Amino acid sequence: MGLNDTVSAERVHIGFFGMRNAGKSSLVNAVTGQELAVVSDVKGTTTDPVKKAMELLPLGPVVIIDTPGIDDEGELGELRIKKAKQALAQTDIAVLVVDSQIGLCEKDKALIEEFKARKTPYIIAYNKSDLGKKEADENAISVSAKDKTNINELKERIASLAKGAKSEKRIVADLIQSGDTVVLVIPIDESAPKGRLILPQQQTIRDILDSGCTAICCRDTELVQTLDSLAKKPKLVITDSQAFGRVSKDVPDDIPLTSFSILFARYKGDLAELVKGAAMLSQIKDGDRILIAEGCTHHRQCNDIGTVKMPGWIEKFSNAKPNFSFTSGTEFPENPEEFRLIVHCGGCMLNEKEMQSRIGKATQAGVPVINYGIAIAHMNGILRRSIALFPDVLKILEQQ
Repeated sequence: MGLNDTVSAERVHIGFFGMRNAGKSSLVNAVTGQELAVVSDVKGTTTDPVKKAMELLPLGPVVIIDTPGIDDEGELGELRIKKAKQALAQTDIAVLVVDSQIGLCEKDKALIEEFKARKTPYIIAYNKSDLGKKEADENAISVSAKDKTNINELKERIASLAKGAKSEKRIVADLIQSGDTVVLVIPIDESAPKGRLILPQQQTIRDILDSGCTAICCRDTELVQTLDSLAKKPKLVITDSQAFGRVSKDVPDDIPLTSFSILFARYKGDLAELVKGAAMLSQIKDGDRILIAEGCTHHRQCNDIGTVKMPGWIEKFSNAKPNFSFTSGTEFPENPEEFRLIVHCGGCMLNEKEMQSRIGKATQAGVPVINYGIAIAHMNGILRRSIALFPDVLKILEQQ
């Protein structure tokens, strides 16, 4: 990915859904102007969701998702349907592709109800309109992937819905003012990628610079020296969660302190709900099931935070021996009731829609959920300090 590219998690995600042979893949290719998806007359050609980050006028940077048919059959078909429904969790705008010769079927109508339940804006694209039988509906448009009829109109409709699909949240800009200095503490250890910064660090630096502020980066080992060298104290210190304990001791109490993970909990998820979950860490007992979920797949190192460090910290803090389960990438349980607690990563590789979907599944099941930064801050006894920037959330913590 180039330095000027918009990361996939920040792009509007447009998902194409529908029955087999409704022409989803053909319509995706027509909309994108690329042979993005394999097309054939054989039902079920698309066997897994196909994702492509691209520029799509008049929208700009987007991710296009072509999904398997929701009427697939057999054991493999069930898995494909599951994958299609998983794609719904990350979809900002849904396009339901319907064969205009057949019209809406019960599975299509069920999908529409799913869109509504998830509050996902949607368009019904009645494909194959070149064969006749057009439908009229305020959410619908008649198109032909074959003849390219109304393809530009469909893109305009998608763009119109996209205007309200992405929130105007900022990572840190609303906490600082032009001219402020922000210190970012970035440990360089065995888990740090060689020669680059991880995504939350990059995005936070960019948000600071866009606000007319100065970003000063240092390792935790040089933090005291860095603070002493400044002519005036910084407006804010942001640290990697794993260095929270040490950094909290080195940063004077009159300087606000938080972490990248806590900022991203607010930016993409539900900070208040995640803070509520912190109390469960003190109630863990032997045998309790804890899910540790990550939004990306990466090479596991010998001291991996998700599978090694976090379980160790939780066991030490709770003085208990719970049973840990792990998921990564697109995998996340549909029904998480079996777990006593869910601990999630910062979600930098997930879009806001999917992060909130995961938090929603947990809270609906009555399962407390926290993220890495909140868990680490709580276990180090500094959660109150790390969320002091957010009075409404702090009030929730104090009421527990």
